[in-house]
Amino acid sequence: MLEAVLFDWGETLARWEWDAELLEVGHTAGLRAIGHDPLPALTPRFIETYLPLLDAPGTLEQIGYEGLVGRMLADAGIEADERRVARFVEAEHVAVETATELASTTHALLEALRARGLKLGIVSNAFDPPALLHADFERLGIAARIDTAVFASEAGVRKPHPAIFERALEVLGVRAERTLFVGDSLTVDIGGAAALGMHTCQAVWFRADDDPDGPEPDFQAFTQMDVLTVVRRLGG
Repeated sequence: MLEAVLFDWGETLARWEWDAELLEVGHTAGLRAIGHDPLPALTPRFIETYLPLLDAPGTLEQIGYEGLVGRMLADAGIEADERRVARFVEAEHVAVETATELASTTHALLEALRARGLKLGIVSNAFDPPALLHADFERLGIAARIDTAVFASEAGVRKPHPAIFERALEVLGVRAERTLFVGDSLTVDIGGAAALGMHTCQAVWFRADDDPDGPEPDFQAFTQMDVLTVVRRLGG
């Protein structure tokens, strides 16, 4: 009997439309928040030097996004104490929040699953400070429709590490074998969840990850509402 459904966030319940221009908007807002004039060279340097570090093993776990921003500012000759970095990151986050786009049926899907008595959660590799991410969920109407959200920035590890999944399961009070995980990435989402014994469903409505080395999901969902069919098949 299924008791819970956990979701990935990016490219599953929502997606981001990022580009260099938007990144520059965020950096400009961050600089102004700490009383500094815009630096046209900052964004290209971030893309070339610091952006690749976001996917490097250990970077976020060891220093976090704020630490990375602090390093970027210091390397640019800008005072980067903890308070100034926090102000920069918050202003940057707010400036680019319009890039987050919910799938059109996200609210309807979550409401339908809750109506079936299922516990719901999100397990995300998002790296911004947790307070900002939880505020996003409030603004987007997600917080009221789920029972928990666990972010890499607060868990200290990223999927597919088992600890981030286990944290969500513990909060919900459910066992892995009674949980369905829905996510787009075969290695990060499907592989990580399956290793703990969860049922898995690959979300392909935003993108279709066809990694030949990725594990096989138990199910695939071509639209968000296909998740309801999977839940019915699992006895949820």
